Amino acid sequence: MKTHLARMEDAALRNPGVKTWFAVAMTAGVAAASLTVAVEAAAQGARYPQRPVRMIVPLPAGGSTDILARIVAQKFTDGLGKTFIIDNRPGAGTSLGNELVARATPDGYTLLFASASIATNVPLYPKLPFHPVRDYSPVGTVGQSFYVLIVQPALGVNSVQELINMAKAKPKFLQYASAGQGTITHMAVELFMMNAGIKMQDVPFKGGAPALLAFLSGQMPVIFSPIAECLPYLRTGTKVRPLAVTAAKRVPELPETPTLAESGVPDSIVHSRTALLAPKGTPDEAIKILNTELNRFLQQPDTRERIGAHGLTPVGGTPAELTEYLNREIARWTKVVKTVGIKVE
Repeated sequence: MKTHLARMEDAALRNPGVKTWFAVAMTAGVAAASLTVAVEAAAQGARYPQRPVRMIVPLPAGGSTDILARIVAQKFTDGLGKTFIIDNRPGAGTSLGNELVARATPDGYTLLFASASIATNVPLYPKLPFHPVRDYSPVGTVGQSFYVLIVQPALGVNSVQELINMAKAKPKFLQYASAGQGTITHMAVELFMMNAGIKMQDVPFKGGAPALLAFLSGQMPVIFSPIAECLPYLRTGTKVRPLAVTAAKRVPELPETPTLAESGVPDSIVHSRTALLAPKGTPDEAIKILNTELNRFLQQPDTRERIGAHGLTPVGGTPAELTEYLNREIARWTKVVKTVGIKVE
């Protein structure tokens, strides 16, 4: 038995009028089917992400940047339905991981969870193989932190001024632990020393967490530590002495600890921001989806609570605002590097 379509085709062959109608109908049907396939294909392509996304953290696991990155990765995984994988790539003052992303395929599946060091590296490394504005597509700002100036009780100082007096009496005698040359922790101390008129000796480690561990073990007498890394130890009564914070005003987490400005060292505010960047040329649609989702979950009470528990403040915002921030930071740290004459090996 012939199908309905076959009977229509026979009728078209016997009747010219029917034949013309049949040809038009078949052409329209094919066009409609093709359009449906094209629309479905386009929809499939727009549903970013369709596979796991790798998020490069240019610092070791356990530091403040890594802590925040893992919270963000889980939120993206929950919100977008695909796994966001943390890949720690420390080294060269964060330049190793930064360059890896700058050279990655711009398809939205390799992202950089950048620390503030991405801006400080520009004036420190004239031959840097990437630029934080030129070689990335900005996604959005994630969070903001600050640093705590902490000393060993055995050092015998109880205030910032006493530390300054000791450093002036013994230039370069005092050592401090940093997360590595060129990192924002290193630059925060350089800014402090510039404004205080002192010099201490930098002892670089491969990240904030190793630096803090060396300090807590008594190997190092001074450290500027991100609040997210040192707060658990300060809360549990670890026998170390916080002298000041780099925030603009006293913070709820350490209400008894003064700011550097209150301690007689103005213009030393350092708010370290973390941000999400993608390789230059990443599709606009992927950037839009990531930025929208980032801003959405940064407003959720549970996200703000988790981030706040580490002494961090959610920020959010647009890609354009992130670009403006990076340009401001590059200009600021370029001035510090030139004034002090900082050189890194």
